[in-house]
Amino acid sequence: MENVWFVLIAVLWTGYFLLEGFDFGVGILMPVLSREEADRRAVLKTIGPVWDGNEVWLLVAGGATFAAFPEWYATLFSGFYLPLFLILLALIARGVALEYRSKSDSTRGWDRALFWGSLVPAFLWGVAFANIVRGVPLNAEHEYTGTLLTLLNPFALLGGLATLLLFTLHGAVFLALRTTGDLRLAAGRMAKSISPAAFLVVMAFLLLSDGGGGALRWAAVALVALGLAGAVAATVRGRDGWAFTASAVAVVALVAAIFTGLFPNVMPALDPANSLTVTNAASSPYTLTVMTWVAAVFTPLVLAYQAWTYWVFRRRLTGAART
Repeated sequence: MENVWFVLIAVLWTGYFLLEGFDFGVGILMPVLSREEADRRAVLKTIGPVWDGNEVWLLVAGGATFAAFPEWYATLFSGFYLPLFLILLALIARGVALEYRSKSDSTRGWDRALFWGSLVPAFLWGVAFANIVRGVPLNAEHEYTGTLLTLLNPFALLGGLATLLLFTLHGAVFLALRTTGDLRLAAGRMAKSISPAAFLVVMAFLLLSDGGGGALRWAAVALVALGLAGAVAATVRGRDGWAFTASAVAVVALVAAIFTGLFPNVMPALDPANSLTVTNAASSPYTLTVMTWVAAVFTPLVLAYQAWTYWVFRRRLTGAART
């Protein structure tokens, strides 16, 4: 059962990065793509009905980790306390900005909060997962023994830059899919300009990752490359739906590459003897069995509701009229 829940947690993180990834990208790109207030409102409306639902994936991933792998949860949240706290503050600022921007006479402060509230998590999630992939200093009791500077190593910063660029590209193709006119054209140009850097940095991060996974991991790495290349090729041809599908494949494959490279570890240590694995970090079989039944009942309902939400708000949006 612990292997099943390792896969399910990977799926939850995949859903979070896939859906919240373009939310982050939209927040980062809004000051660049939208100069007029009508354009900014159109950009925000593309994620307005769905952003809070997308964050549910993070809450469920955290809760599932706590219940299924309590040792992993304890080590992760104690050792990565400050970066996770900064992510939490950024997400709060971003949520407040999205809700209160339209209720304020001055929007400049809210726009800054939205920008930084999107950029900081997009970067720090990559830093966090890069450290998990690389391994962190753990003692025999599985307690983190490093410092904040330990987490800010060059490989982790590369991982942060990789997720930042990937989510920004994901947001650009999403905006091209969801808008019309000049906004759509500007989003397409931004996607084409970001894609070379995103491809190089993301592939460098994956190729420098020293993990297991064998053929499955390398298949995921290849899918990342194909997804990134396909996103820009479809954008050049004006096929916005295919471009978004390709960028989504890249995001999904990136998470797959990370988790297949980790297994059977959940928190590798620099000393392999101290690593947390799916076996020594898992809850009791009874707990995992009950969780599996609960997930089997409620997960399809949540997926159906979220799919319905995206279907209802599927129409393209128009920004400021140009003369």
